[in-house]
Amino acid sequence: MAILVRLFAIAIAYLLACTAAATVFTLGTLSAAGENVGALDVPSVALWWIIGVSAAIMAALAMLPALLVIALSEGFAWRSVIAYGVLGGVLALSLGYGIDFAGYLGGPDSIVAREREVLGAAGIAGGLVYWLFAGRNAGAWK
Repeated sequence: MAILVRLFAIAIAYLLACTAAATVFTLGTLSAAGENVGALDVPSVALWWIIGVSAAIMAALAMLPALLVIALSEGFAWRSVIAYGVLGGVLALSLGYGIDFAGYLGGPDSIVAREREVLGAAGIAGGLVYWLFAGRNAGAWK
């Protein structure tokens, strides 16, 4: 029974992490560099729809790699908040850029660098939210 409760907690935490990552990603890409997010001319209902669709897409795209990371963290009982933040950022960047993970395209002032910052921040936010809801107790069911 404890495993079923744990699997349910993992699923809920994963969905919340994808929602947090989608929120950071949407607000980061809609706002220009240095511009106030509150100055956007996007209605709040439309913004929530964009975040919801983004969360669904992120959840579908990142499911298999995230399940691998979740299985490793549960098996080895990794409970460090830093590990989840780093793994979330690395997972988001590697899913987003694949082979070009090292950053061969563009310089530090290009739009590619801004996209990497936003994508890395979204992955870190997702990792931290997952840790908050499920990662703190990783491996406790054993």
